[in-house]
Amino acid sequence: MKSNLDITQRAISGLKYLFVADAIAMPVHWYYRIADIFTEFPGGISKLENAPSFHPGSIMSLHSTLGGGRNTAPRFGKVKEVVGAVILKDKAEFWGKPNIHYHQGMSAGENTLNAHCARVLMRTIIAHEGKYDESEFLSAYVNFMTSDTPLHPDTYAESYHREFFSNLAAGLPANKCGGVTHDTASIGGLVTIVPLAICLVLSGLKLNEVKKIARSHLRLTHPDPGLCRVCDYFVELLRSLLLKKPDEQIDDLIDNISVNSVGESMKAIIGQGLPDQVVIGRKYSSACYITDSWPSVLYLALKYQTDPLKGLFVNANLGGDNVHRGSILGTIFGLLGGSEANYLFKKLTDTKTLENEIKTMCNISSLQDKPST
Repeated sequence: MKSNLDITQRAISGLKYLFVADAIAMPVHWYYRIADIFTEFPGGISKLENAPSFHPGSIMSLHSTLGGGRNTAPRFGKVKEVVGAVILKDKAEFWGKPNIHYHQGMSAGENTLNAHCARVLMRTIIAHEGKYDESEFLSAYVNFMTSDTPLHPDTYAESYHREFFSNLAAGLPANKCGGVTHDTASIGGLVTIVPLAICLVLSGLKLNEVKKIARSHLRLTHPDPGLCRVCDYFVELLRSLLLKKPDEQIDDLIDNISVNSVGESMKAIIGQGLPDQVVIGRKYSSACYITDSWPSVLYLALKYQTDPLKGLFVNANLGGDNVHRGSILGTIFGLLGGSEANYLFKKLTDTKTLENEIKTMCNISSLQDKPST
């Protein structure tokens, strides 16, 4: 059995990889034509890069500033601006214009909004001595997103953020503000599940308890049954990797989750020898929708488990929602105990504070007197 220290170190690695993967993919987030990635970055993404000012496929100008979804969607009486007035108070000027990069002005090594929300969750756990409190998270999330002084560098807020704060501005209580839009069931919803599930597993909770709390947290912002189902499997995989015994095979852990959650064996798909851009791009969409992004994560995790850094760059260069897909993929790679991305973690913006948050949360969440089981 692994010692508690070993498990804690694995948890720290998983979280570090989340932020590295997010930063790697950030410059080419939502590039749906792979050729555009290689035009902007000859040879593809191979290191941390600045976000270009011009995004050839950006449709941010079509996204509603009143709430979730697109400008063309009915707003059901919602007339108050959310972007600029409630959230993203310094970024409204970039909305409504064609070809604006979703992460306008962000520099190499900076993290996107959902990764910063994972940090918000970590800080609330730290403040409560290793315990998760739903109301405290909501309060911290609202304060973070609505601050007059920007607390993150991002330009874009996913549909779920905009819908949440539209509902909050309309007077709904924070725990009832999660809304349903066309893309509620998206992989971005799993990003804050990572630190939550790691905290709960380290604290010694059983799998069913971790699943229950994770589902409840997810419904605060992503009230979708299908996404909650995937969340269960993600939590199960995360826990299995975190507590993995030496004789357990990674291939089997990932493939069993794939068969149970997707209905397909990723071993079998990899055995077909198809190019990655055929599997992710044709068989599965590279978009955010969980029906495609979750199997894409499992495919990349299984195929590149022995070369995780290559896997993160492959993920970035496949485009689509590579940032949030990468965050989940990176977590899996980190939980395998990889250290290949450590040099990139050291290049992240605010790396010292981030590392302290990660280590502090994992250490205070861990059982101190006995191994996790």
